[in-house]
Amino acid sequence: MNRLSWFNVTSLTLGFAFLYLPMVILVIYSFNESKLVTVWAGFSTKWYGELLQNEAFLDAAWVTIKVAVLSSTFATVLGTMAAYVLVRGGRFLGRTVFSGMIYAPLVMPEVITGLSLLLLFIGIGLDRDVLTIVLAHTTFSMCYVSVVVSSRLMTFDRSLEEAALDLGCSSFDAFRLVTLPIIAPAVISGWLLAFTLSLDDLVIASFTAGPSATTLPIKIFSAVRLGVSPEINALSTIMIGIVTVGVISASLVSKRNSLRQQREEQAAARAA
Repeated sequence: MNRLSWFNVTSLTLGFAFLYLPMVILVIYSFNESKLVTVWAGFSTKWYGELLQNEAFLDAAWVTIKVAVLSSTFATVLGTMAAYVLVRGGRFLGRTVFSGMIYAPLVMPEVITGLSLLLLFIGIGLDRDVLTIVLAHTTFSMCYVSVVVSSRLMTFDRSLEEAALDLGCSSFDAFRLVTLPIIAPAVISGWLLAFTLSLDDLVIASFTAGPSATTLPIKIFSAVRLGVSPEINALSTIMIGIVTVGVISASLVSKRNSLRQQREEQAAARAA
């Protein structure tokens, strides 16, 4: 194993500092007693209490969580179906167009996606509210789910499905009882990724949100334009904590399932 050189260590340190030092400073100053976010006046948690009494932020947080849960669920279902068709469907008429439409949001600028969806909703006469945000977030996040699930399906041992079919299972039962439990870590990872993307989105939500539905990123952006307050630091710290817990939980679940699958494969190999 090659030892890390001083150049590699320095590069990694500067890179991680550039990425995470602003977040660490934000978390520290969320416990600042002073109203001035750049002047430390002592440790205090009063801004978290003030945040819990801010109805505007609480309403925006509820809308954001509701949109994130609904859109990530829809995106996971549609993305898993699309991944299954791409991997198991073989060659069919329109496959290139279908795959291109699935992966287009990955490279499409968010401004173009948001504007296109806005024009679509106006054209069909759909009022902008929670539903339009959910549809928009589902549109751009399902491609990420499809990528994650496709990579797992490509390495999936199809002999397990074939064995289930030989034992009398229908195609749907074989997918439900055999394929889905095995690819479940990838599906869960796709759901968490879609949830995080929806929770963080500002550009597309700003195009598709209406007066009756304001997400938390939009609310934070509007408040920051008037100056950063300690409540925003506290709110951002809570969001960082939620995302961190989700990422760690997904990593632990994926690692546990991977170890369990390795043990099962080793047991099957010894039995054979």
